[in-house]
Amino acid sequence: MDTVCSEGRDTIPKIMANTLELILLLLLFATVNVAFFRALRLPAMLGYLLSGILIGPHALGLIPPGEGTQGLAEFGVVFLMFTVGLEFSLPQLIAMQRTVFGLGTAQMGASFLLIFVLCLWAELPWQGAIIIAGALSLSSTAIISRLLTERGELKSVHGQRIMGMMLFQDLAVVPLLVLVPVLGKPHTAWTTLLLMAGGKAILLLSLLLGVGKRWLRVWFHWVARQQSSELFLLNVLWVVLLLAWLTQMAGLSLALGAFVSGVLLAETDYRYQVEDYIKPFRDVLLGLFFITIGTLLDLHIVIHEFPWVLLVLAIMLGLKLLTVKLPAQWLGEAPSVAWRMALAMAPAGEFGFVLLSQAHTLPLLPASPLQIVLAAMLISMVLAPFILLFSDRIVLLVCREEWALRALALHQLSARSYGVQRHVIICGYGRSGQNVARLLEREGLNIIALDRDPERVRSASEAGETVVFGDASRQEVLIAAGIQRASAVIISFSDTTLSLAILALVRHLKPALPVIVRTHDDSDLDPLKEAGAAEVVPEILEGSLMLASHTLLELGFPLARVLKRIRQIRAERYQLMRGFFRGLTDDSQENGRLDQPRLQSLTLQESSHGCGLAVTDIPLENWGVEITILRRKGIKGLQPNPQTRLQSGDVLVLLGTPEALAQAEQWLMQGS
Repeated sequence: MDTVCSEGRDTIPKIMANTLELILLLLLFATVNVAFFRALRLPAMLGYLLSGILIGPHALGLIPPGEGTQGLAEFGVVFLMFTVGLEFSLPQLIAMQRTVFGLGTAQMGASFLLIFVLCLWAELPWQGAIIIAGALSLSSTAIISRLLTERGELKSVHGQRIMGMMLFQDLAVVPLLVLVPVLGKPHTAWTTLLLMAGGKAILLLSLLLGVGKRWLRVWFHWVARQQSSELFLLNVLWVVLLLAWLTQMAGLSLALGAFVSGVLLAETDYRYQVEDYIKPFRDVLLGLFFITIGTLLDLHIVIHEFPWVLLVLAIMLGLKLLTVKLPAQWLGEAPSVAWRMALAMAPAGEFGFVLLSQAHTLPLLPASPLQIVLAAMLISMVLAPFILLFSDRIVLLVCREEWALRALALHQLSARSYGVQRHVIICGYGRSGQNVARLLEREGLNIIALDRDPERVRSASEAGETVVFGDASRQEVLIAAGIQRASAVIISFSDTTLSLAILALVRHLKPALPVIVRTHDDSDLDPLKEAGAAEVVPEILEGSLMLASHTLLELGFPLARVLKRIRQIRAERYQLMRGFFRGLTDDSQENGRLDQPRLQSLTLQESSHGCGLAVTDIPLENWGVEITILRRKGIKGLQPNPQTRLQSGDVLVLLGTPEALAQAEQWLMQGS
């Protein structure tokens, strides 16, 4: 008995050590590879996949495939499907039903059928052919939606059509998740099992969507009233895992229950709060899922069968191009729009890996075809950002109408601007651009607005607005808009990268022309000013400025004094308002931007290195840090005198990036 207990005690630390080594190994490779791919502006998903390939049993062999890792990976799929369900919108589905059920059905059905026939022709088992056809027919919602957002094309005609087809694919995943486990059963029971699985799915979904919707709304209303973020998060996790467990107990998949839980919570008032809380869990576990997918890839087979990998890649891209473009044109889309839709939808998606991982587990596919398809899908996802990057050039090459449309747009723009002198060019005709245009026109100024959304241009033009289709980041468009005769340029959208490109063109074409740029906050104020912007308007700071000015006027301060203060703050480039003390919620809303300036307070002690030193003795410029406030014995002074000597008990308020603030704090407290 003692021997057994002793062996048990010896085994537990060994298991813990092995688990810790596994976690450290996964974190090391994931961190390095994700950082590498993000530096290249490629999806982090590819970094996780590369990590799995490198450390898997078929490459370095540092981690064998095991049930423990696969179990954790399933949780990644659960949270992925939960997020998809959370973003699912029934009103949006109804509003986009033509795109979703028209283009979506045509694309998915045609792709699935053609790939299925090719797999049968290649003498693959029909169960495996269904898995491959389903996997290759899907596209990546995560990658494409992010790339469209970065390019400012999410609200364009082709962007809306693409998101509609993606919505149909999200729906199509549900029956595939029901079907795949049935295919792994003995063939004599397929019909019965499929009918049972379908019946269970319909019954369970009806109960959950019918009764669960009302119950969840009441329950989460009570949870929210407790005002406990910890309790709220625990309930979210409990609901997601409970519904996943229920569907698994019913003989269906975990992912199906997670999708349903997302749909249910999307109908409550707490959708965005839930999404914010669940995001860290989803991203980490989903990363682990893609690492395990990477471990499935056998590089020896891929290298040996690389011609077949390229052939499958070409067939997949070619078929999906045709099955998107042709139905889109049959349903009345312009050729250029159809081509842009096809190029975006051609690469494979993350749900294809989910289906292939299930096929590997059951197993439903021989090793070699599985490796070939995995490799082809991975390469297509690597190519996805580059396909969208060059989509404009590709459309120009294959679509003659695009040349005519661009020439017509430039001709219309030139005709509008011909003879107009000292006009204002407004880049972007969204809400801000339209408001600015109305105000300037009321003052008798001529304006020409440029916008890349053809639907917005059409609607505004029919209403008599002076707006034309054109990309302000293209030199020929600015020339056609009469930039040499213009008196000013306004960039009305908050996109720093695009704003810098337009500024560079304006500086090249007419260096003395004033450019007024809108930005979200003060984080990009200095780069825009250095690029040549005459004025930069940070909307958050301007909102604060207007709020303070109205408050001063309501309190009886003279109008002249308030206006003088506003002019002073603007002349100082909002120095008084730069940076703010951040909290946990602010950090979670920065979308990964860790380089934004922030304020940090620091109290000096008697032993601090900074005590007794003058402000000029502190190498602030070396770090890029500024002392904005010095508080001494309850008295607060703004921008202290450079000759002021610091004392014990002084509270310094520093402004800088997190890295710079850490260096300054270490130097002031401990010395170099």
